[in-house]
Amino acid sequence: MITRTPIAVHREAEPRAPAAWQRQLQEVIRDPLVLCQRLGLDPALLPGASAGHALFPVRVPEAYLARIRHADPDDPLLRQVLPLAAEQEAVGGFVDDPLVEREHTPRPGLIHKYAGRVLLIASPTCAINCRYCFRRHFPYAEHAPSMREWDASLDYLREDASIREVILSGGDPLASPDRRLAELVARLETIPHLQRLRIHTRLPVVIPDRVDAALLDWLGGTRLQKVMVLHINHAQEIDTAVVDACRRLAAAGVTLLNQSVLLRGVNDQVDTLAELSERLFAAGVLPYYLHVLDPVSGAAHFDVDDDSARALVASLRQRLPGFLMPRLVRELPGEASKTPL
Repeated sequence: MITRTPIAVHREAEPRAPAAWQRQLQEVIRDPLVLCQRLGLDPALLPGASAGHALFPVRVPEAYLARIRHADPDDPLLRQVLPLAAEQEAVGGFVDDPLVEREHTPRPGLIHKYAGRVLLIASPTCAINCRYCFRRHFPYAEHAPSMREWDASLDYLREDASIREVILSGGDPLASPDRRLAELVARLETIPHLQRLRIHTRLPVVIPDRVDAALLDWLGGTRLQKVMVLHINHAQEIDTAVVDACRRLAAAGVTLLNQSVLLRGVNDQVDTLAELSERLFAAGVLPYYLHVLDPVSGAAHFDVDDDSARALVASLRQRLPGFLMPRLVRELPGEASKTPL
């Protein structure tokens, strides 16, 4: 009897089905008309929304939309995502590149402004477009390297032993697929003097399903100390799904911090800021920074003047224990760190 060895048949790998968060990322609302209709808003808002959308497009995930109050044009979450006619107004001092980041990009996708740490733009896209974003005019097309093109940035890191921390930013770094992020982090781990990995992201807030097993696998396995800085401006953004996502991250050994932007009509009240700090801590997140608005063109209507900002924080200090107090800061081009107010 002749025994024949089976011939291996090589089949092309079937394309992977997108994860739940990727489907949600693909299905974000991208039309101001749809946004207004879904929320039952006054049609009178549409001309201004359309004009603002032409300057900086609308992007709103369904998970975030679900937290916005229906038919309320003053809802604090809506104000962060709905374009207004005011975005077209030219205001002195409000410019396209308020932090002069283009002068601190020694390699495509790498920003080096502060001692001991560098920022890598790991993704040019976001899940949500916040109307006050200081990078709303950033030339992402010039700063979205492929994995092969990361070589120059990694060489830059290897050559500077003073760099202890790498910050993944964007866009939103977690908009990138996990395989890409895992490969990048694995390459960072080979640089002996790197100690910390910091991720600045809004995705666990706006699409909590982003914190899935694939993310936790590579993030939990890195030798680097892990810090995630979330961006939450209002307690209404913290629903049960966000709390659950934060707890999964903490269980993977991630230190969770939050930075907010002080925004007129969104969180410029003492009660609002106090509730935000309390809700953050209940979710396992420490308040970190409260930024005054970066003067980016198109966002001047969100500005809160410095005296009002200081008064708010002084009142907040009377309400909260010190560990729940975010630091009120401004980022100034050329300074060695954030500037306290």
